[in-house]
Amino acid sequence: MKKILAFAGSTSSTSINKKLATFAAENLEKSKFDVIDLRDFPMGMYSSDQEQIGFPENAKKFTALLDNYDGFILSLAEHNGSYSAAFKNIYDWSSRIQNKVFRDKPILLMATSPGPRGGLSVLEAGIQRFSFMGAKELISFSLPSFNDNFKEGKITNETLFSSLKEKITEFENAVNY
Repeated sequence: MKKILAFAGSTSSTSINKKLATFAAENLEKSKFDVIDLRDFPMGMYSSDQEQIGFPENAKKFTALLDNYDGFILSLAEHNGSYSAAFKNIYDWSSRIQNKVFRDKPILLMATSPGPRGGLSVLEAGIQRFSFMGAKELISFSLPSFNDNFKEGKITNETLFSSLKEKITEFENAVNY
């Protein structure tokens, strides 16, 4: 059975994107999964000066972890229309250790926010960039108005839930191909 790594591009202890990533992973039908938290990988900010000193142990640990999975579920938090600083930092370090961050494996890329755009700006940024960074097949989903559409650990809007289920099936088919 294939194994999926799910996580949010956030270090918030109340991350709505972690809730969405976890929910998506719980709806996998053909794969096992693990959920991780970026808070478990603290590290200094990337810079070429810091790289000269060496890679942080947690950057190496996170990057090595990606080798153990057949695909990824990632829900990006949107901060001012872009990635959160925490995600961008771990992504930058990882790309210096292994250029193909996503290892030529499929990714279900998602975003959500309290607003009606559902993190579309950061989702579009990820779609544009991640294919150059080893996302073999990129399937995307946006959940608008998180607080209206996600309650008690699940998506309550049937149309949105059905759309996510279709994306999960497409993702699992790519992983198991």
